[in-house]
Amino acid sequence: MNTQYESRYASNPETVKQYDTTDLRSEFLVDNLMQKDRIVITYSHYDRYIVGSAVPGKSLKLEPIEPLKADYFLERRELGIMNVGGAGTVEVDGVPYQLGHKDALYIGQGNKQIVFKSDEPEQPSMFYFNSAPAHTSYPTKMVSVQEANALELGSMETANHRIVHQMIIGGVVDTCQLQMGMTTLKSGSVWNTMPAHVHDRRMEIYFYLDVPAEQAVCHFMGQPEETRHIWVHNHQAVISPPWSIHCGSGTSNYSFIWGMAGENLDYSDMDVAPITELR
Repeated sequence: MNTQYESRYASNPETVKQYDTTDLRSEFLVDNLMQKDRIVITYSHYDRYIVGSAVPGKSLKLEPIEPLKADYFLERRELGIMNVGGAGTVEVDGVPYQLGHKDALYIGQGNKQIVFKSDEPEQPSMFYFNSAPAHTSYPTKMVSVQEANALELGSMETANHRIVHQMIIGGVVDTCQLQMGMTTLKSGSVWNTMPAHVHDRRMEIYFYLDVPAEQAVCHFMGQPEETRHIWVHNHQAVISPPWSIHCGSGTSNYSFIWGMAGENLDYSDMDVAPITELR
């Protein structure tokens, strides 16, 4: 089986205050994604959320990992996929869905066989996926980046002019709790999600992409009065606990895929941390 996985346990915010750089990166940074001919999975105990990737030179089948105690991966789960590489196909119980660059696919609970394929193995697809527990089955649905609900936010004056593409979210796709989308910063802007906020009722994961090879993003986390930072590079992700802010500033513009799950589906359910009160 061409699958590797690891588990990450939940952390108390009081304990995290004592972490050094190595501890923070070990606990919250996912830096092993996008390995050729492998499925890579991190199983987080925050809302039992899964973040993973599949880069198929040859076909890759999504198998259940041991923590799921399941006969198949989506026995009690739903799945969101976004392709950040070359064109490819995701087969869902034998039905093919063609995903171009930055297209998304939602797959509901109960589908037994998920297979990832690249159209051109020399230019493989790079499938990034998130998964959350599900209580019922909703229809599989593909969403192209053109079909996303697009929001233009921020401004050049505050260096956070950005387009938020809501893709796997209420009003576009029916889900149990999983939400995913992509935010792209305009040239000259570097801040995402500012002012920062906390989702006390949801956790979130940021997956950074379109980060130039010589550049990086400084991801900020922690409680608003006790912030920490992690430097990240292209195709790396950061797990954001419900008690933590999540925002970043890059040395150039970039994009990131956000995914979240938790108690509700209200996208605007957040507690804003005023910029002047961050510490």
